[in-house]
Amino acid sequence: MTSSYAARTDARSTTTPEPTEPVLAYDGAAPFPVDTVPPHARDRGERLSLVITAAIVALPFIGLGLALTLLWGRFVHLSDVLLALVLYVVTGLGVTIGFHRGLTHGGFTARRPLRIALAVAGSMSFQGNVVDWVATHRRHHAFTDRPGDPHSPYRYGTGPGGLLRGLLDAHVGWLFRHDPTPADRYAPDLLADPDMRAVARAFPALCLLTLALPLAWGWIVGGTWVHALVALLWAGLVRIALLHHVTWSVNSLCHMVGRRPFRTRKHDRATNLWPLALLSFGEGWHNLHHSDPTSARHGVDRGQLDPSAAVIRVFERLGWVSDVRWPSRDRVAARRA
Repeated sequence: MTSSYAARTDARSTTTPEPTEPVLAYDGAAPFPVDTVPPHARDRGERLSLVITAAIVALPFIGLGLALTLLWGRFVHLSDVLLALVLYVVTGLGVTIGFHRGLTHGGFTARRPLRIALAVAGSMSFQGNVVDWVATHRRHHAFTDRPGDPHSPYRYGTGPGGLLRGLLDAHVGWLFRHDPTPADRYAPDLLADPDMRAVARAFPALCLLTLALPLAWGWIVGGTWVHALVALLWAGLVRIALLHHVTWSVNSLCHMVGRRPFRTRKHDRATNLWPLALLSFGEGWHNLHHSDPTSARHGVDRGQLDPSAAVIRVFERLGWVSDVRWPSRDRVAARRA
């Protein structure tokens, strides 16, 4: 931890826009008002977007099911598992370091080549284009666990049935609601950045690339279409499905289950959930993140593994990032509940 972070925070508070919204009349228990467009009222473009979203969500999950029920122990190869691990790490860090801690919250300033590389890696996670991802996440912070939050498990109230329905909605259901987040309001800095606009436009091609790489790898290593398809299944679809559900679990489980050692805003129920910490590269320490969103480190207590913060530290030492917002001891102490 460094002592310079606290002194720099206020001066840099406008570097990355974090929209502030008026607190709506909400008691923390009632269901959110209905504010989405019913399915029959959607136009052709919106229905097409829904179909694409369904494919992005369902296909990796179907691939996971096929892998577990048909192929394990018969066709899986060690090289496929190793490639899946490498791509999981690269694309996962693209999301946590690039999309989240860097672009969304301004936890550090990356040199241009690294900024672009992280945005490309995050885009290959199949979680949406970089501009929309950042806009949606900033909106989540502006309205955390109250009306306006795009994915809160408290959307349907705090009764047993409402919480179960809300948990499912926060995990994946929110992707199927027509509830667009305006990028010009929540991510104007990215819209003004030609590099980020280019990466956002390239999102469909990057989705194809993240599947083509394991397909080509399987063909090169095995020399047959069977090997290529098995590599696509494990290092493509299964890897994407796992990262999807880890990311979505931060949206859902990390607002319902776990500890809350740090103070957050009214109605914000973000928690620390240690079982997710390693798989999510440190994003499971979600309570500290919501208490201090611009901090480059989320796991601040002893024993809290935060691989994303460790990689940011390496980037800093290599001179690839600067102005890293490392949490000071005083700042962490001041946020404890």
